[in-house]
This record gives sequence, structure tokens and C-alpha cells, in this order.
Amino acid sequence: MNFVEYESKNGITYIRLNRPERYNALNKEMLEELLNVVNIVEKNEDRIVVLLGEGKAFCAGGDIAMMKDFGNKEFFDGVMDSIAGIVSKLYMMPKLVISAVQGSAAGLGLSLALTADYVVAHQEANLGMLFIGVGLAPDGGGHFWAEQRLGTQKAKQFIWGNPRLVKGEEAKRMGLTDVLTDGDVFQEAEKLCEMLLASPLEAILKTKMTYHEEQFERLNYFLQREKQNQWELRSSEDHQEGVRAFLEKRKPSFNGK
Repeated sequence: MNFVEYESKNGITYIRLNRPERYNALNKEMLEELLNVVNIVEKNEDRIVVLLGEGKAFCAGGDIAMMKDFGNKEFFDGVMDSIAGIVSKLYMMPKLVISAVQGSAAGLGLSLALTADYVVAHQEANLGMLFIGVGLAPDGGGHFWAEQRLGTQKAKQFIWGNPRLVKGEEAKRMGLTDVLTDGDVFQEAEKLCEMLLASPLEAILKTKMTYHEEQFERLNYFLQREKQNQWELRSSEDHQEGVRAFLEKRKPSFNGK
């Protein structure tokens, strides 16, 4: 079973996260597979890419079970480098990227969704960084995307968990999403694709790349800093407690260490 599926259809590439039994939580193998798919899609002739999640969620974030191996530097570097490769390539891809968010987009899952030029979300979708709940700071460019969408002050507070999770309408007001629907989120994304395919796409993509090329060095700074942050935080008492509490399905008791 592939964790990531993709298909090309009528000028659009659909990339589907396919681990529905775990709400599309991203483990090491799934991240490597997603990076491979993004590398392939980068080279095709389609002008639009749609990111989807199979089942009830877009993506619940990084798989907590994966974190038990983060003490292994080679394993840790492999995971973080895959994450950086995925979001960098999506950000710099000379195509329009759309994410279609149903259910939850949390932690790394939200970082992935926010790589898109358009975020289409169901009004009952739940969006949140949530890294703080396991004693970590965002990765996947989460600091960069939050700052771009919210501004620095509001980004800090959103990352810190205030508010912890936001539903579709609030996310739209905040600027985290661009298109909201009370219907099928995939159909709404396809309607947007049809509109864009009937637009002067070359001119649209020139504008995208004008902004993104100028900001790419800044994104790389955040990705490098996030990797350093996570390596330092992985051994903190609060992170260990956060993971234990998650696995034991209880509220964590943090001590600030």
C-alpha cells in the first residue's frame, strides 16, 4: 500500500496522502515517499497541484511514534531533511498549489497545507500548530507560513496555542484559509482549478515566483532554525512528558524544562 498516491488529469496533478487509519499522520517512510512524489510532479507539465488527504482528515501532523527514534541523529536528520525538501519544492514549484483541507490539519500537517497558494477548507475543519502540546516548536516551515499569513505577533500567539485550534470560519477571518465551503472540499478545490485554468496562468505564475524567489532565503533560514530547535528540544523534560501524556491519553504536566 502506498502512503502517497498521485495522478495527472486535465492539466492538474493530485497528490493524495493515503494513511487514513492514522488520519494521514506522517512517518519517516511516508515523508520519503511524499518527497519522491513531489520530485516527480515538479518535472511534469501540469500547471496546478492539489494536495489532498484520504479519509476524515487532511493530515494530523507528524506521527508521534516516530519521535521515539529522534535520539538517533541519522534518523532525525533524514526526517527533517525530507520535511525541508518537501515544503521547499512545493513553495518554489512554478505551478499553482492548492490544499484541500477536511477534518484536521494539525502540526506538520498544517505546515504542509500552508505551503499552498490557495488553502481551501471545509467550514468544520480544525487547524492548529499544536507542536506546543508535545513540548516542541513548529517545523516544516511553520514559523514562516504563520508569519506570512498572520504577521509576527499573531503568529507567535497562534503557535503558542492561543487559540489552540481554529475552525474554518475563524481560520478564514484570521487569514489561514482562502476559500471556505460547507460542501465537498474536493469539489470546491476542483471549481477553483477550473477557474484558474481559464485564467492567464503564465502571468499568475510570474507573480508567484517574483514573491517566492525573493522570500526563499528567508524560508531556508526558518527551516534550518527549526531543525536546530527540534534537535535541542527532543531531549527536554517537557517534550518527554508531552509524548508520554499523548500516548497515555492524558493532559501533560509541564515544568518549563
